[in-house]
Amino acid sequence: MKKKIAILGSTGSIGKITFNIIKKDKKNFEVVLLSSNRNIKEIMKQIKIFNVKNLIINDKKKYLILKKKLENKKINIFNNLDAINTIFKKKIDYCMCAISGLGGLKSTLDMIKFSKTIAIANKESLICGWNLINKELKKNKTKFIPVDSEHFSIWSLLKGTNKLNVEKIIITASGGPFLNLPIEKFKKITPKSAIKHPNWSMGNKISVDSATLMNKVFEVIEAQRIFNFDINKFEILIHPRSYVHAIVKFYNGLTKILIHDTDMRIPILNSIYDGKNINSKSKQVNVNLLNNLNFKNVDIKKFSSIKILDNIPKKNTLYETIIISANDQLVHLFLERKIKFLDIVKKLSYIIKLKEFNKYKSISPKNFDQIKLLNNYVRLKVNSLCI
Repeated sequence: MKKKIAILGSTGSIGKITFNIIKKDKKNFEVVLLSSNRNIKEIMKQIKIFNVKNLIINDKKKYLILKKKLENKKINIFNNLDAINTIFKKKIDYCMCAISGLGGLKSTLDMIKFSKTIAIANKESLICGWNLINKELKKNKTKFIPVDSEHFSIWSLLKGTNKLNVEKIIITASGGPFLNLPIEKFKKITPKSAIKHPNWSMGNKISVDSATLMNKVFEVIEAQRIFNFDINKFEILIHPRSYVHAIVKFYNGLTKILIHDTDMRIPILNSIYDGKNINSKSKQVNVNLLNNLNFKNVDIKKFSSIKILDNIPKKNTLYETIIISANDQLVHLFLERKIKFLDIVKKLSYIIKLKEFNKYKSISPKNFDQIKLLNNYVRLKVNSLCI
């Protein structure tokens, strides 16, 4: 029997990787839903390959264009992700949630009800809404697999182990494009240079987060929420080649590391074929890289963003939404050249310590709307303080 699959955000980078993996094994998969914000050209190619019957296009204009193009086809086209609750009557086998930003949280919460296994590639959703996601996972007995390379690596390393035996969890960071740039030159960093990641092909926003190391701050928070360890058990190490993705040290003296090429296809493929013996056709182990892993501690003077971890509450609260939203808006302002590179972390550190936001450290999110409203307010606050 074919495995029924849905891909939310099928035209983005993670979505396309997921689609291309199952395309190579077409006989074993049936795609029941694809969604995109506005890339109808790409989604038109995808629906032909799998004869997909359900589409969601978020952008109103693109939705109307596609609806007209497919008016003679037996395809259900919707203009809102809320249609998930209409499309499904029973659980499918697997869903990849790859919609970027906080906009992906609501659809993730909806898809948990209709998926036996859900893979989530959206760190904003996991950080801001983990308690909501976890509640739905337990309620609907849905298996969750994180597909961010670091979190998939930790998840893999912890399989079959007793959590009480874990002494430390290390997440690696490439250091981004400015690892070896003298700190006195940081004031001249431009958006063009900040989006040039040395190892990964990523979108502009996450590339800037890598340049400030905020992406690792978020990954530590995400890992703490998902795996439920004290945040002090986590450590960030610089590893410029991005070959080792996570290290878990145990009290019994053993240390496990997980390595794979800088290719998101590997964690995604393993999430789809969970537990199955599948050939990824990845490269052979790189002996030269193993002989030169070159780990180093984070330079706090260069990457002061790491200090933000000192402010993180022990449990999931609305405070994480403030950090995510403020950083997101600051990166947006930087990419538009309205603030300087150094202003991102400097202003973020100031904003999240404002008295009006401190109260949120003790308030857990109750629903998606609460997170959405706070996100909108924080963005407006950032603009009022920075423009």
